[in-house]
Amino acid sequence: MKEMDKNNKSFENIKHIDEDGVEFWYARELMKVLEYNKWQNFEKIIHKAKISCENSNINVFEHFTDISKLSKRANNAEVIIKDYKLTRYACYLIAQNGDSRKKVIALAQTYFAVQTRKQEITEKEYTSLTEDEKRFFQRNLTKKGNYSLNQTAKKAGVKNFDKFHNYGYKGLYNGETADDIAKRKGLRYREDILDNMGSDELIANLFRISQKEQKLKKDNIQTEKEANKTHYNIGRNIREVIAKNGGTMPEDLPTPEKSLKQLEKENNKSLTKVKN
Repeated sequence: MKEMDKNNKSFENIKHIDEDGVEFWYARELMKVLEYNKWQNFEKIIHKAKISCENSNINVFEHFTDISKLSKRANNAEVIIKDYKLTRYACYLIAQNGDSRKKVIALAQTYFAVQTRKQEITEKEYTSLTEDEKRFFQRNLTKKGNYSLNQTAKKAGVKNFDKFHNYGYKGLYNGETADDIAKRKGLRYREDILDNMGSDELIANLFRISQKEQKLKKDNIQTEKEANKTHYNIGRNIREVIAKNGGTMPEDLPTPEKSLKQLEKENNKSLTKVKN
């Protein structure tokens, strides 16, 4: 299990996020983690993964983007080398087509299988999901939403992001900060509050995040003070809408028995047993 956690961190460490908040991996960085020494050999695996993608009637170019990079040689000479910008699904296909004798390949298959499944869920499927699956789906959206909001807030002059987000929480949770919410939920120090919310509570926070970003852009807010104030007001407005509709206030919604991180570890453990 320790080895799996170590490899999972390796996959996370080489993950990148673009300007739209979308995560991706570079093939040459993934090659090293998967213990391939020669690009020519790894590119053959990429080619097989592309074929698998095409055979599944999925657009190859959306998941495997050709890019060029400058690379320094031993004599400091710079040459242009080929690389790929990969989605999580592309990484999963590469792992599926890799050398199954390598233990790290089996670990990669498990890691990317679990993560890819969470991203494949569509709105049409949503109603048929279990509560935990809905939580994973909404948590993934809030991660992307918060990343995008932070980029917009930074342009608006926000520097203290903890304070900025607390204004939003205080508006939505009737004065509670992130620390207050964590204490009420009985969480350990630095445990993620969003990982310990049910799907309805995550949806309320996702709405707060998206509305706040729209407000920052629409009103062209340029100061941290104004950004904090409007974040509080957005949270408060959403709280008022919930009250008018007779809904349950966020702080009164039940906290799930298991965090998403705990569920993810259990899923990884189960998949590992199946692989073995």
